[in-house]
Amino acid sequence: MTERTTSPRTVAYVCADPGIPVFGTKGASVHIQEIVRAWRNRGAHVEVFAVRAGDAVPEDLADLPVHVVKVGGKGMEPAQREQAQRAAAARLAELVVELGPDLVYERYSLFSDVLATAAEALSVPGVLEVNAPLIDEQRTHRVLVDETGADEILRDQLAAADVVACVSEPVAAWVRARVPAAADPQVTVVPNGVNTDRVRPVSPDPSGDPVVVFVGTLKPWHGVEDLLEARRLAQAPWRLRLIGDGPQLGAIEALVAEHDLDVDLVGAVVPEAVPAALDGAMVAVAPYPESGDHYFSPLKVYEYAAAALPVVASRIGQIPAVVEEGVTGLLVPPSDPAALAAAIDALVTDPARSADLGAAARRRMVEHHSWDQVLEATVCGIATHAPDAPAGVR
Repeated sequence: MTERTTSPRTVAYVCADPGIPVFGTKGASVHIQEIVRAWRNRGAHVEVFAVRAGDAVPEDLADLPVHVVKVGGKGMEPAQREQAQRAAAARLAELVVELGPDLVYERYSLFSDVLATAAEALSVPGVLEVNAPLIDEQRTHRVLVDETGADEILRDQLAAADVVACVSEPVAAWVRARVPAAADPQVTVVPNGVNTDRVRPVSPDPSGDPVVVFVGTLKPWHGVEDLLEARRLAQAPWRLRLIGDGPQLGAIEALVAEHDLDVDLVGAVVPEAVPAALDGAMVAVAPYPESGDHYFSPLKVYEYAAAALPVVASRIGQIPAVVEEGVTGLLVPPSDPAALAAAIDALVTDPARSADLGAAARRRMVEHHSWDQVLEATVCGIATHAPDAPAGVR
């Protein structure tokens, strides 16, 4: 374990996950950008080391140094891809060591040991951010050839980290079970946050039926089919706006056509465009199904709340800690389209109540869930003050 410091002037942010571009439309890309902003707000000079850059660069991060080492071309066999990920991580570690930062902050990725390698070489503190049990995910939903290697690398990362920031308690439990006996990282639970300057309160569209909005990748674990069924069962008139894209788009389009539903399929938008895409809505929805692992911290719910939208969400995982029943939104049983429809109907037919719940949700985000607060909770034992020297000066 390295000696701790209280004022990192230069931070190396690392993401070696081939599925996450730094400047993309996924929630993970939003997370990267917001943590970078939070470090810069503390006065740190930040450089990013990644395997994908992306091209949706927000204006305020146009000057962010991003060092990219690509994993490789398409068509590789799973074992080849795992080796390519290891090779890319090794090169990223070399680049981080060349920079010589005061702190290494890595988003946990399979087969990446950048933090362990660079923090040891430089004798600087390290933070490992864990957003999901990736080994379990890869084994269950994709292909994992070298599980033993992936587990060994994770244990090395945990042993090297001063702080391991986990997005939820289930993720923290998964991490604690893998911390080597001789290691002593601070394993802490730090849920997601929201940029309340970027996501501002929206106003319902007074023309036509009320708008109910969903934002997210169109994948099975987001429950969009249940939302479409809720629209079919609804007693009150409301329009559904789906913001996102993904592998289930075709099936969703077929359901919309089959039942002649009033649905606006917006498609994926860059993070900077999400606030505008929410405008005009009265209610926002997070209809997570009962099946699946509920270890996530629901980024979309934080953004809904920051937009002063009352949230109707499934009562699973961390959601009851974010959406307070009857105060900032309504909670329903997962995989229950009828209950989902009834809750949405109740809000769209009572604009005053919807506005009150949305205003309370917004206040809670401003007071308790900024990204600056997320970073402070993550590194309070390492970097509690902005540096005295100018950013970038070591």
